[in-house]
Amino acid sequence: MFNNNRRKSKPDPKKKVLQPKPVMPSVSDNVQYMREALFHTDDLLSQELAIPGCKNEFLFLYSMCDLSKIRDEILNPVTFLRGVSIEDLLTTMHANKHDNLEEVIDLLLKGNAVLFIEGMTSCYVIEVKASYDRNVAEPSNEKVVEGSHEGFVENLCINLQLVRKHIENRNLVVRRYKLGHETKIEAVVLYMKNLANPDLIEEADHRIRNIDADTITSSEFIEEYIEDTSFSPFPQLLHTERPDRVIGNLLEGRVALLAEGSPTALIFPVTFFAFYQSPDDYSFRSLQGSFIRFIRLISFAIAICLPAYYIAVVSFHYEVIPEDLLLPIKSSVEHIPYPPILEAIFMELTIELLREAGIRLPGPVGQTIGIVGGLVIGDAVVKAGLVSNAMIIVVALTAIASFVVPSHEMSASVRMLRFPVMIAASLFGFFGIVYSVMIILIHLCILESFGTPYLAPIAPLRLKDWKDTIIRYPQWKLKQRSNDPAPQKLQQQHTSEEGQQPND
Repeated sequence: MFNNNRRKSKPDPKKKVLQPKPVMPSVSDNVQYMREALFHTDDLLSQELAIPGCKNEFLFLYSMCDLSKIRDEILNPVTFLRGVSIEDLLTTMHANKHDNLEEVIDLLLKGNAVLFIEGMTSCYVIEVKASYDRNVAEPSNEKVVEGSHEGFVENLCINLQLVRKHIENRNLVVRRYKLGHETKIEAVVLYMKNLANPDLIEEADHRIRNIDADTITSSEFIEEYIEDTSFSPFPQLLHTERPDRVIGNLLEGRVALLAEGSPTALIFPVTFFAFYQSPDDYSFRSLQGSFIRFIRLISFAIAICLPAYYIAVVSFHYEVIPEDLLLPIKSSVEHIPYPPILEAIFMELTIELLREAGIRLPGPVGQTIGIVGGLVIGDAVVKAGLVSNAMIIVVALTAIASFVVPSHEMSASVRMLRFPVMIAASLFGFFGIVYSVMIILIHLCILESFGTPYLAPIAPLRLKDWKDTIIRYPQWKLKQRSNDPAPQKLQQQHTSEEGQQPND
């Protein structure tokens, strides 16, 4: 039999156990305790109900509650039923009495509202949890085979609820901002108070508050103001429309940014390898997930270097072609009236045009244009002697490799970078490819995302973090969070280990 003891998590002796906290007679003291327990999160709202001769305070998380229920079941009865006693009014609201503030906080995080009344050592919890009928369907550009099929929508409250319903934890903090002098769009930053690096939170707050723009309409606009290097071809913030992806990164100590009117969340800090990871990797077993992730990383090299390699071989380095392939390739390219670089650029631009046409046209028409257009144009240009058969194969493989990337932003960067590499290969052969790849790697090594090295854990080298980078270890082997976002618990662990080292 297999020994499964290593799969079981051991209890943490340092974990803080919350003691019961009785409700205090003072309303202001209770409200202050609730706000401090939730770290003054901005989606916690409070107001005093118009109950004659009764000082009170009504609290709720607007991101988790149905505002129409609050209006119809609480505010309207208080306004119109003046002669009704408090007890009858609370019975109408279906309120439940509680005397432990710690339990009340947990109920508040589940979408309930809380009513404190002056002089009482108990409070009333009213169920007003939001339940939206709108279909939060899976994003079309981030489909997965297994796992959750929920996706963000354009409503910020719904998006916050999708996150909070999976993380019922008081350490989840929401910070709200108003951006754009004219648009005044609402944006929120989410992070785990006990995990996220305080320096990261401070830096993110500084960058967002210093945005000086008239027009901010989506989270993509915000990205250009807060990223480290705007002119880099590589994205430094991860775009996603999947709540499960946001939740996983929050629990690793990263920060997420959401904006009203946009279904896209921005996650930072991230590394290069984060763009080649997918929620599917964690739905499959570790061996299958590692294999698929390795295929994606190989596709990065294929998408950038394959056309350049073909150009260099045909133009300069015939000697590397096997003898059996030499004559077929020679007969294919000898009647082409222009050099291979123009041949490759022509086909690459054709593929990009077909791709854009397929995206902009309606679904069935777009698929038809992509398939029929590719077949017709590919066959026609070969028969016309404008492009060789080998170039068609190379361009098709390159296009497929660029579409393997789970991130649309990284896919666009890869497609753009292949053009300068092809030009270098047409001028200097293999030397041009080597120099181009060296420049790209040097740029990746010096690039940062909110202070995190972009090519970590390869540069700088951290072998411990390889468990969830190029390969995916089993979940029970991932006992320690990645050091990329410098989470608090990891920092505390390193500090304690250093403190236990004996002095020399």
